[in-house]
Amino acid sequence: MIFVTVGTTEFDSLVAAADRLAAAIEEEVVIQIGHGTVEPRHASWFRFATNLDEYYTATDLVITHGGLGTLTEVLRRGLRTVGISNPDRYDRHQDQILQAFEEAGHLIWCRDLVDLSTAVERARVASFVPYQPPESHIHRVIAAFLLDCKQQRA
Repeated sequence: MIFVTVGTTEFDSLVAAADRLAAAIEEEVVIQIGHGTVEPRHASWFRFATNLDEYYTATDLVITHGGLGTLTEVLRRGLRTVGISNPDRYDRHQDQILQAFEEAGHLIWCRDLVDLSTAVERARVASFVPYQPPESHIHRVIAAFLLDCKQQRA
């Protein structure tokens, strides 16, 4: 199964491209369409789910928007991933995220939906570098901030 997710917004062009892909292959495709208006005809679909674990467990490959939360969730699971930047995001920050993850060897970045089937085929045979989340230091930053606030009050 191929699982496609657009996150919490809309990404109709990805949904339409994934539906075309579903029509052209024998494999099951399931698409999470969010708030989009395109309703797939060749793939199973739903808008939202409380939890995507069942889809991640059942899938062989994920096609996803370039949102950091979704990407790290998918990559932590070691799933073959094709990432696509949603051009409706105001600052195109997803391009930077996808570029960094591709350069690190974690996924295939599909830069144009015309190339989606090629990106999927590349992801099927790619040797990906396992994703290891960076160590978080936010607790130290918060502790230092609180200490500074305490010292300023004294």
